[in-house]
Amino acid sequence: MIQTVIRLATVADIPAITAIYAHAVQHGTATFEIDPPNESEMAHRFRALAEAGFPYLVAERDREVRGYAYAGLYRTRIAYRYTLEDSIYVAPDCQGRGIGRALINHLLSQASACGFRQMIAVIGDSKQAASIVLHRAAGFQMVGTFAAVGFKFGRWLDTVLMQRPLGPGATTPP
Repeated sequence: MIQTVIRLATVADIPAITAIYAHAVQHGTATFEIDPPNESEMAHRFRALAEAGFPYLVAERDREVRGYAYAGLYRTRIAYRYTLEDSIYVAPDCQGRGIGRALINHLLSQASACGFRQMIAVIGDSKQAASIVLHRAAGFQMVGTFAAVGFKFGRWLDTVLMQRPLGPGATTPP
């Protein structure tokens, strides 16, 4: 069995991350971006999250980056400071092999260790069954669906919202 190694992402991972994301932009509805960002933009996004102390991970198999995940603030207003939004992308030839599960489990663990209390999944397209199943298996609950809020590939897309407490969640003050 091929082992998946989850580790912190580095700037050296940006080309692989950019390629994985570009495929998702061009061929999928997990993201509502239309044009894939270049490596410079992806490096800027990475640095902004990493320098702010948010978890940003990659999954390696055979010493190649096969997926990545990160968490950033759900919203920027101060009252949201304990709530994160997750993002997970897996290379198309590696989907369904447990990489997403490994990434989300590590991401949740790191976010909890950092003192965050809630994780929100904003899943592009209600037809993203694999992402919904992945999040449900990781303990997320369905919160709701925004109907027809995006338009990509000639059709209207929903956004599914799921939520999971981290650590003690809302049972105690931070």
